[in-house]
Amino acid sequence: MDLTRFIRDIPDWPKEGIVFKDITPLLNNPGALAMALEQMVSPFRGKHVDLVAGAESRGFIFGTALAQTLSAGFVPIRKPNKLPWKTHTREYELEYGTDMLQVHQDAVQPGQRVLIADDLLATGGTMRACCELVDEMECELVGITCLIELSFLEGRKKLGEYGNQLHCVIEY
Repeated sequence: MDLTRFIRDIPDWPKEGIVFKDITPLLNNPGALAMALEQMVSPFRGKHVDLVAGAESRGFIFGTALAQTLSAGFVPIRKPNKLPWKTHTREYELEYGTDMLQVHQDAVQPGQRVLIADDLLATGGTMRACCELVDEMECELVGITCLIELSFLEGRKKLGEYGNQLHCVIEY
């Protein structure tokens, strides 16, 4: 099954010049969703993943499903002021501005093995911030899995050493 058939391009959103990759058609199709999840998780089966971390909000969709598949827990990485406990925080750049991510300080214990999941790797700012948060909590990063990579934006380069652990299902 060609999963790209289930990705809709929305030009000039959220601002002019950006082509948004809409995954809603993929999420609406049970077969496409199942195949996407299997392709995202397959390189990490047998890698003893303790937790899957996903960035708000589409990382939650894929991250929780992958966590269930791997019999692992899930860690939400949220936008600012959404978490009620002590947090670690990272500011990062987007292709159209800046933002912050936060995670509860006790969400992950030192030494736990963490897989990071998201729907899309664009410029790499969000993913790099997620990786840095995992590092700050003294965990072992098992890998990074994304449904889509926009390789022309060179986000993999921004990931630096983390880029070696990146697995993407669809590349544009």
